[in-house]
Formats: sequence, structure tokens, C-alpha cells
Amino acid sequence: MTPTPEQVAAWADGQLEGAEALAVEAAVRASPALQAEVAAHKALRDRLAAHFAPLMRQPPNLDHLKTLTGADNVTALPVRRARPRWVWLAGPALAASVALAVVLRPSPPPAGYAGSQLAAMLDNQLVADQQPGGARRILLSFRARSGAFCRAFADGASAGIACRDGQGWKLEGAGAPGAGSGEYRQAGSAQEIMQQAQDMAAGDALGPQEEAQARKAGWLAPK
Repeated sequence: MTPTPEQVAAWADGQLEGAEALAVEAAVRASPALQAEVAAHKALRDRLAAHFAPLMRQPPNLDHLKTLTGADNVTALPVRRARPRWVWLAGPALAASVALAVVLRPSPPPAGYAGSQLAAMLDNQLVADQQPGGARRILLSFRARSGAFCRAFADGASAGIACRDGQGWKLEGAGAPGAGSGEYRQAGSAQEIMQQAQDMAAGDALGPQEEAQARKAGWLAPK
């Protein structure tokens, strides 16, 4: 089974049951890429929970809702305290039933930086934990001469190197976007990527324990 992004998000939120939940769980356990998606989804969910919690605790403004709907019989419904699903729909008719909705769209990355899916893989996937031969994988991690943590990766037909800074994962070398294009340039070979990494590195590639420590620190080099 190849679960959809919606099924992965629902499974991460504990909203699936029965055979569907078991099938998605098995797919996630077998795929480092899906594990990275789950980790990114949970991180976004936690950030949203912290941001919107004060709003959810406030009582509804009935006078404002009467103005929006033109109705005089608007009443407050009991507030549900259960954890909400993080796929929300918005529509004008919801105002009459005192439902709040928000459409959340991630902002695009700065030019020259990894998109959300690749960034999630770079943030979470460790060389020691991934399955060999996968289409989306980390080749190695290292410290650049600048001091930044960098990671060589293969992502389907694209490959390259990304280095972590305060804005995200900046794409370097053969994996960087081509001029006037948001797509990656295809690397010539894994050997080319390894040679670029060796030229950039200040020392040897990170070992499993060093990678785990760097991930725990958010891949940000100590000042």
C-alpha cells in the first residue's frame, strides 16, 4: 500500500482505525520518507497547537456572528475540547453554526533552499536508519569549512548537497536549482557528489552518533 498524504496525516493524528490504520502503519515503518513526513506533520501540528490554543479558549463573539449572519438567534454551542484534526475547511456557511476554520498554507522556501519534503528528509533521516537502495536517501553528512552542517542526498532523479543555516537547507553544487528554474539540476553521478562533499568538508563524514547529535541540535552549528 502507498498511502496518500491525507492518510499519513490522519494516521499521525490517531484518526485511522482498523485495517486502514494497520496498512498505513506498515507503510510508514517500511519507508524512511514517510517517517520524515510524519515527523514534519507532528512538528507542524505542535506549533499550530501552541499558536492557536489561546484563541480556542476564548468564548465566541456572538455580536460579531450576528452581524456576519444577519440572524438574531445565534447561540454559543458547547466547546469541544478534543484534539482537532489539522486538516481544516473554510466556508461562509460555517459562521452560522459558530464553527471556526482556517486554511493553512506553508510559505514557500527562500530561493535556493530545499522545499518542504526535501527539508523534512534532511532534518530527520539518518544514514544509519535508512534502507539501502531507496530512491530518496541521505548519502552522508559532514561539517563544511564554514562550520555549517551539510548533507549529501539523492532524491529520485536529483542529487546534491544542502547546508543548514538560519533560513533552512541551502542547496549547493549539482543539486542547486538551475538558473531561472525551481527544479534541481541532475547530478552526473554519486561520485561527483562525493567529490564535491570532500572538497567542501573540513574533516571526515559524520558517524552515526555525530549525526544523531547534530539532528538533536537541529543541524545548527554551535556558535
